[in-house]
Amino acid sequence: WDETHFGKMGSYYINRTFFFDVHPPLGKMLIGLAGYLSGYDGTFPFQKPGDRYEQHSYIGMRGFCAFLGSCLVPFAYLTVLELSKSLPAALLTAFILIFDTGCITLSQYILLDPILMFFLMAAVLSMVKCNSCADRPFSASWWFWLSLTGVNLAGAMGVKFVGLFVVLLVGLNTIYDLWDLLGNLSLSLVTFGKHLLARALCLIVLPLVLYMAMFAVHFTVLNKSGPGDGFFSSAFQSQLVGNNLHNVSVPEHLAYGSVVTMKNLRMAGGYLHSHWHLYPEGVGARQQQVTAYLHKDLNNLWIIKKHDSDTADLSNPAIPVEFVRHGDIIRLEHKETSRNLHSHQHEAPLTRKHFQVTGYGINGTGDSNDFWRIEVVGRKAGKLIKVLRSQVRLTHVATGCILGSSGKTLPKWGWEQVEVTCTPYLKDTPNSLWNFEDHINPRLPNISLDVLKPSFAEILLESHMVMIRGNSGLKPKDNEVTSKPWHWPINYQGLRFSGVNETDYRVYLLGNPVIWWLNLVTIGLYLLIAVSTAVTLKRGVQLTSEHKELSRVVLHGGGQIMLGWLLHYLPFFMMGRVLYFHHYFPAMLFSSMLTGITWDTLLKFCAGFFSSSTVSRKVYGGGFLALVLLIVYSFYLFHPLSYGMIGPMASDPSSPMAGLRWMDSWEF
Repeated sequence: WDETHFGKMGSYYINRTFFFDVHPPLGKMLIGLAGYLSGYDGTFPFQKPGDRYEQHSYIGMRGFCAFLGSCLVPFAYLTVLELSKSLPAALLTAFILIFDTGCITLSQYILLDPILMFFLMAAVLSMVKCNSCADRPFSASWWFWLSLTGVNLAGAMGVKFVGLFVVLLVGLNTIYDLWDLLGNLSLSLVTFGKHLLARALCLIVLPLVLYMAMFAVHFTVLNKSGPGDGFFSSAFQSQLVGNNLHNVSVPEHLAYGSVVTMKNLRMAGGYLHSHWHLYPEGVGARQQQVTAYLHKDLNNLWIIKKHDSDTADLSNPAIPVEFVRHGDIIRLEHKETSRNLHSHQHEAPLTRKHFQVTGYGINGTGDSNDFWRIEVVGRKAGKLIKVLRSQVRLTHVATGCILGSSGKTLPKWGWEQVEVTCTPYLKDTPNSLWNFEDHINPRLPNISLDVLKPSFAEILLESHMVMIRGNSGLKPKDNEVTSKPWHWPINYQGLRFSGVNETDYRVYLLGNPVIWWLNLVTIGLYLLIAVSTAVTLKRGVQLTSEHKELSRVVLHGGGQIMLGWLLHYLPFFMMGRVLYFHHYFPAMLFSSMLTGITWDTLLKFCAGFFSSSTVSRKVYGGGFLALVLLIVYSFYLFHPLSYGMIGPMASDPSSPMAGLRWMDSWEF
């Protein structure tokens, strides 16, 4: 399944080939590093799930992810042990994660999820450990756990943007801590200032420095041109070895008579392009098509002309070169077909209320609808226009609309290129901004593009803009199995990892239903226990020391874990991007820890009703044993989902898995 993406990206790091992905780089860098250290040479094509690795050394990459996935068990165990001070609660949590088919399936392949969950759980464990050192602030162990929390926050953020949720959890915990310290009158304000500064250093400055360092390594390693070039600006591309802008010399400022290509600034925006084909009958005026095309092509070349005179005489060396300036009115003539860039009040082919853009005229002679005002963002009138660096907008003089690319793909008649329109809505979006990339003018001196190289801060900002736009552009494809957030806790539908038909070796991502439904019931049970505990304490009921300790565990320990679950689950209801079942797994870790704490508390409470200590121990032990046996037996039933099935599908009565298809939505 996603090995086809992340395995391939690991190969790109080994080959130093630049690519684009919607997630920050740390996860893929670690996969590439694991492959490199274990002898993988980066040559496997990773085309489709189910392809055989043959002689390629893939074990290192899978082993690395499996190792990090295995670390989730001790991390969760130690976190629960720290919060509840109860060995059985920690053991129950560990059993849940060891015997969950979903966690096993997700951890044993080359995916980002085990890496993300490793840093996330490590951050939670460090935070909890740091809280337990609160009675000896500024000691070596306190500094160690506080700094480690910061390192793990940077790790979680560096793998996927959902790492922000654990940053939020640690942030809320820190605010609560500081508020508590502020109320402690035995602390001087100077000491409180030290606490504040220590947390700012370890939890804000340190993670930010590490996060930026990841990107510095990412851009240093990936220095060769590759499939990701087109997503980035021309100035960025000029740094990549093998890109046609690398080590190129072009004239710096635009002049009349120059031959140029124009690139749209929206992500993967494409070049302004035209060709001999006309718009079909019924689609605006039957004139020459103008589109945005993602690849380099001779049909992307345009000649800049003055709106009121021809440029034939501009090649005459006796006439001085005239530069194009901000605010000038120009014509753009398509070099191959000699038609002018033209717009009029016919509707665009796909985007309603936008105007159609066409190629019009014969040998550069057209009409007043070919005139465009060129303006540079943030510049004053009369300023020159730079290649690569200037962001320009072209305003149609006759209608006042702005030339832009809608990002929509045209049908077969438009060669499935991208629609170009003239938008009457006058706001600066990347869709309506362009920059000049190629620039040919024999009468001007050339400068090296290195002079126009962007700084690290500009590259960092641009890569984040591109990632955010890429994330919001992830919409479901036709017939794609996506899922809704309410499906996840009830284990409504799994995800096919590999294999589709009876003869394939099939792996199916589905949580162990007994564990997942136990977790779901426990969330309701926890809320019930927490509310009744809070009411009891509020009413001033006298509690034994044991019950006081239990109520502290429920409200404080359980509360932190419950907050973690809410922060890692609820935001998905507000996301517009395409969602998958595996997005729930970070929240599932929190609900598993909550199950350990809640059932331990409940069993202790029930056992407390018996006056005889032998009976109460038996009740507690029996309940604990029953839960563990239930979890282990359910794993025995469902383990083929993780380790692979072959033969008839479960919907066939003769299949060995037929009796385990408890829900019709499970497709194993």
